[in-house]
Amino acid sequence: MVKQYIYIFRHGQTDFNRNNKFTGLVDSRLTKTGKDDAKIIAIRLKDKKFQIAFCTSLSRSKKTLKEVLKYHEECKRIIEDDRMLERKYGKLQGKTHFQVVKRYGSAKYDAWHRGFDTRPPEGESFADVERRVYLFIKDLINFMKKNKVNVAISAHGNSIRLFRKIMEKQSEKNAVEWFIPYDNYYQYSVLTY
Repeated sequence: MVKQYIYIFRHGQTDFNRNNKFTGLVDSRLTKTGKDDAKIIAIRLKDKKFQIAFCTSLSRSKKTLKEVLKYHEECKRIIEDDRMLERKYGKLQGKTHFQVVKRYGSAKYDAWHRGFDTRPPEGESFADVERRVYLFIKDLINFMKKNKVNVAISAHGNSIRLFRKIMEKQSEKNAVEWFIPYDNYYQYSVLTY
Protein backbone atom coordinates (compact mmCIF):
# COMPACT_ATOMS: atom_id res chain seq x y z
CA MET A 1 0.00 0.00 0.00
CA VAL A 2 1.46 3.35 -1.10
CA LYS A 3 0.26 6.79 -0.03
CA GLN A 4 0.50 9.83 -2.26
CA TYR A 5 -0.10 13.31 -0.88
CA ILE A 6 -2.10 16.38 -1.80
CA TYR A 7 -0.98 19.77 -0.47
CA ILE A 8 -3.64 22.41 -1.08
CA PHE A 9 -3.36 26.07 -0.18
CA ARG A 10 -5.09 29.37 -0.72
CA HIS A 11 -3.47 32.21 -2.63
CA GLY A 12 -2.13 35.11 -0.57
CA GLN A 13 -4.27 38.10 0.40
CA THR A 14 -5.43 40.32 -2.48
CA ASP A 15 -6.51 43.96 -2.69
CA PHE A 16 -10.13 42.83 -2.78
CA ASN A 17 -9.68 40.52 0.23
CA ARG A 18 -8.13 43.35 2.22
CA ASN A 19 -10.96 45.72 1.30
CA ASN A 20 -13.80 43.22 2.01
CA LYS A 21 -14.89 43.09 -1.63
CA PHE A 22 -16.53 40.14 -3.33
CA THR A 23 -13.69 39.04 -5.57
CA GLY A 24 -15.01 36.03 -7.44
CA LEU A 25 -13.51 35.86 -10.92
CA VAL A 26 -12.01 39.37 -10.85
CA ASP A 27 -8.24 39.08 -11.20
CA SER A 28 -7.36 40.99 -8.04
CA ARG A 29 -3.62 41.27 -7.35
CA LEU A 30 -1.71 40.14 -4.29
CA THR A 31 -1.03 42.80 -1.67
CA LYS A 32 2.35 43.14 0.04
CA THR A 33 0.84 41.02 2.83
CA GLY A 34 -0.36 38.54 0.20
CA LYS A 35 3.16 38.19 -1.20
CA ASP A 36 4.38 37.54 2.34
CA ASP A 37 1.59 34.96 2.80
CA ALA A 38 2.86 33.15 -0.30
CA LYS A 39 6.40 33.15 1.11
CA ILE A 40 5.12 31.68 4.39
CA ILE A 41 3.30 28.88 2.55
CA ALA A 42 6.47 28.24 0.54
CA ILE A 43 8.52 27.86 3.72
CA ARG A 44 5.88 25.60 5.31
CA LEU A 45 5.90 23.34 2.24
CA LYS A 46 9.67 23.46 1.77
CA ASP A 47 10.32 19.91 3.01
CA LYS A 48 7.33 18.33 1.26
CA LYS A 49 7.83 16.69 -2.12
CA PHE A 50 5.46 16.89 -5.08
CA GLN A 51 5.96 16.24 -8.76
CA ILE A 52 2.88 18.00 -10.18
CA ALA A 53 1.32 21.35 -9.30
CA PHE A 54 -2.13 22.72 -10.11
CA CYS A 55 -3.25 26.33 -10.28
CA THR A 56 -6.15 28.26 -11.79
CA SER A 57 -6.06 30.86 -14.57
CA LEU A 58 -6.15 33.75 -12.06
CA SER A 59 -2.87 35.53 -11.31
CA ARG A 60 -3.25 35.28 -7.52
CA SER A 61 -3.22 31.48 -7.79
CA LYS A 62 -0.28 31.44 -10.23
CA LYS A 63 1.85 33.94 -8.29
CA THR A 64 1.36 32.11 -4.99
CA LEU A 65 2.33 28.83 -6.66
CA LYS A 66 5.36 30.47 -8.26
CA GLU A 67 6.65 31.39 -4.79
CA VAL A 68 6.07 27.83 -3.51
CA LEU A 69 7.87 26.30 -6.51
CA LYS A 70 11.12 28.10 -5.65
CA TYR A 71 11.78 25.21 -3.25
CA HIS A 72 10.60 22.40 -5.52
CA GLU A 73 12.90 21.49 -8.39
CA GLU A 74 11.28 18.04 -8.35
CA CYS A 75 8.02 19.55 -9.66
CA LYS A 76 8.20 19.00 -13.40
CA ARG A 77 4.71 19.96 -14.50
CA ILE A 78 2.13 22.69 -13.80
CA ILE A 79 -1.48 22.08 -14.80
CA GLU A 80 -4.03 24.89 -15.01
CA ASP A 81 -7.51 23.73 -14.01
CA ASP A 82 -10.34 26.18 -13.52
CA ARG A 83 -12.57 23.71 -11.72
CA MET A 84 -10.70 24.98 -8.62
CA LEU A 85 -11.51 28.63 -9.40
CA GLU A 86 -13.05 30.92 -6.84
CA ARG A 87 -16.82 31.04 -6.54
CA LYS A 88 -18.39 33.31 -9.16
CA TYR A 89 -20.24 36.11 -7.36
CA GLY A 90 -21.85 37.56 -10.49
CA LYS A 91 -23.23 41.08 -9.96
CA LEU A 92 -21.66 41.24 -6.48
CA GLN A 93 -18.09 40.99 -7.82
CA GLY A 94 -16.14 44.15 -7.05
CA LYS A 95 -18.66 45.41 -4.50
CA THR A 96 -17.84 45.65 -0.81
CA HIS A 97 -19.80 43.62 1.70
CA PHE A 98 -21.12 46.90 3.10
CA GLN A 99 -22.37 48.02 -0.33
CA VAL A 100 -24.25 44.73 -0.76
CA VAL A 101 -25.87 44.94 2.69
CA LYS A 102 -26.83 48.59 2.09
CA ARG A 103 -28.37 47.89 -1.33
CA TYR A 104 -30.00 44.49 -0.81
CA GLY A 105 -30.34 44.13 2.97
CA SER A 106 -28.68 41.84 5.47
CA ALA A 107 -30.96 38.83 4.84
CA LYS A 108 -30.04 38.66 1.14
CA TYR A 109 -26.38 39.35 1.94
CA ASP A 110 -26.34 36.47 4.46
CA ALA A 111 -28.06 34.10 2.02
CA TRP A 112 -25.70 35.00 -0.85
CA HIS A 113 -22.57 35.10 1.27
CA ARG A 114 -23.00 31.93 3.36
CA GLY A 115 -26.15 30.18 2.14
CA PHE A 116 -25.17 26.82 0.63
CA ASP A 117 -27.76 26.61 -2.15
CA THR A 118 -28.42 30.31 -2.80
CA ARG A 119 -26.90 31.92 -5.87
CA PRO A 120 -26.14 35.64 -5.93
CA PRO A 121 -27.46 37.38 -9.08
CA GLU A 122 -25.64 35.81 -12.08
CA GLY A 123 -23.34 33.93 -9.68
CA GLU A 124 -22.73 30.48 -8.25
CA SER A 125 -23.91 28.88 -5.03
CA PHE A 126 -21.61 26.78 -2.86
CA ALA A 127 -23.53 23.77 -4.22
CA ASP A 128 -22.52 24.78 -7.77
CA VAL A 129 -18.87 25.08 -6.74
CA GLU A 130 -19.05 21.71 -4.98
CA ARG A 131 -20.15 20.00 -8.21
CA ARG A 132 -17.11 21.21 -10.14
CA VAL A 133 -14.71 20.60 -7.24
CA TYR A 134 -16.08 17.05 -6.89
CA LEU A 135 -15.28 16.36 -10.56
CA PHE A 136 -11.80 17.81 -10.08
CA ILE A 137 -11.17 15.56 -7.06
CA LYS A 138 -12.41 12.49 -8.89
CA ASP A 139 -10.06 13.16 -11.83
CA LEU A 140 -7.22 14.15 -9.48
CA ILE A 141 -7.35 10.88 -7.54
CA ASN A 142 -7.38 8.86 -10.76
CA PHE A 143 -4.43 10.92 -12.04
CA MET A 144 -2.48 10.37 -8.81
CA LYS A 145 -3.15 6.63 -8.84
CA LYS A 146 -2.11 6.29 -12.47
CA ASN A 147 1.04 8.44 -12.19
CA LYS A 148 2.04 7.72 -8.55
CA VAL A 149 2.67 11.40 -7.79
CA ASN A 150 2.21 13.88 -4.97
CA VAL A 151 0.52 17.15 -5.96
CA ALA A 152 0.33 20.75 -4.80
CA ILE A 153 -2.76 22.85 -5.52
CA SER A 154 -2.84 26.65 -5.44
CA ALA A 155 -6.55 27.45 -5.18
CA HIS A 156 -9.08 29.86 -3.70
CA GLY A 157 -10.92 30.16 -0.40
CA ASN A 158 -14.31 28.94 -1.56
CA SER A 159 -13.06 26.11 -3.76
CA ILE A 160 -10.92 24.92 -0.83
CA ARG A 161 -13.97 25.00 1.46
CA LEU A 162 -15.67 22.50 -0.84
CA PHE A 163 -12.48 20.48 -1.36
CA ARG A 164 -12.23 20.11 2.42
CA LYS A 165 -15.95 19.30 2.73
CA ILE A 166 -15.59 16.43 0.26
CA MET A 167 -12.23 15.08 1.46
CA GLU A 168 -13.12 15.35 5.16
CA LYS A 169 -16.77 14.29 4.72
CA GLN A 170 -17.98 17.41 6.51
CA SER A 171 -21.37 19.12 6.58
CA GLU A 172 -22.56 22.06 4.51
CA LYS A 173 -22.85 24.07 7.73
CA ASN A 174 -19.19 23.47 8.61
CA ALA A 175 -18.01 24.25 5.08
CA VAL A 176 -19.65 27.68 4.92
CA GLU A 177 -18.38 28.64 8.38
CA TRP A 178 -14.69 27.80 7.87
CA PHE A 179 -12.10 30.50 7.41
CA ILE A 180 -9.47 29.34 4.93
CA PRO A 181 -6.12 30.93 5.87
CA TYR A 182 -3.89 32.74 3.37
CA ASP A 183 -0.64 31.44 4.88
CA ASN A 184 -1.10 27.72 5.51
CA TYR A 185 -2.01 24.51 3.73
CA TYR A 186 -4.08 21.35 4.11
CA GLN A 187 -2.67 17.88 3.55
CA TYR A 188 -4.55 14.80 2.38
CA SER A 189 -3.39 11.32 1.47
CA VAL A 190 -4.56 9.04 -1.32
CA LEU A 191 -3.91 5.30 -1.38
CA THR A 192 -2.42 4.43 -4.78
CA TYR A 193 -1.45 0.77 -4.08
